[in-house]
Amino acid sequence: MTDISDHRLSTKLQTRLRDSLGFTLIELLVVIAIIAILAAILFPVFAQARAKARQAACMSNLKQQGTAMAMYMLDADGLLPDRRDLKLSLPGGYRPWTSWPPSDPRIAWASVVLQPYIKNYDIFLCPGIGNSSLGGAVQVQQALDPGPSSPRTNYWMWRFDRPTDPIPLDNLWGKMDEQAVSDLQAAKNPQAGFPEGVADVEMVVDPYFPRTIPSVSADLKGK
Repeated sequence: MTDISDHRLSTKLQTRLRDSLGFTLIELLVVIAIIAILAAILFPVFAQARAKARQAACMSNLKQQGTAMAMYMLDADGLLPDRRDLKLSLPGGYRPWTSWPPSDPRIAWASVVLQPYIKNYDIFLCPGIGNSSLGGAVQVQQALDPGPSSPRTNYWMWRFDRPTDPIPLDNLWGKMDEQAVSDLQAAKNPQAGFPEGVADVEMVVDPYFPRTIPSVSADLKGK
């Protein structure tokens, strides 16, 4: 009789111990629900933080590009670079596509010209689009040489987008600050705007494909 009582007591203790160490189905569902709620609250916060970090990195890139361009101009008697030859000769040549945009605003030529004034080529890569379909588009990405490990760029410079001669009013090849501003004013290009001074002249931008352009492929529209 004692053995039976001891066995029952031992079984009860084991059951209580097992219950105290485990989860019931209800408890498990409650934990999952709490995790889901926390994830829903925190995910937008983390996404916003990542976006802010990418924005800060992009701003740093643009600042370094601007500084490099200013240093170049100091060494070039105040003239902006005129490397239309690079615009034509870099891998793929000039505008290796038949759709939008109608010119070639890619920036690889600038990374070559400004190389003596920069620490690395990464400042010519936008951190927000590097691994996206936008970053890999032929109208955006450009290599410096044909090799597979070549540095690449994916920003745009609209005011250095055509290699024609004479230089268009809305292009800045080889111009001084004052001439660049006056030529842009005379060009009356709505995309370039009407700059009141040097600070209003847009140099480098992130690529963007409007939804309103019929020739823009569906995977790039609005990006």
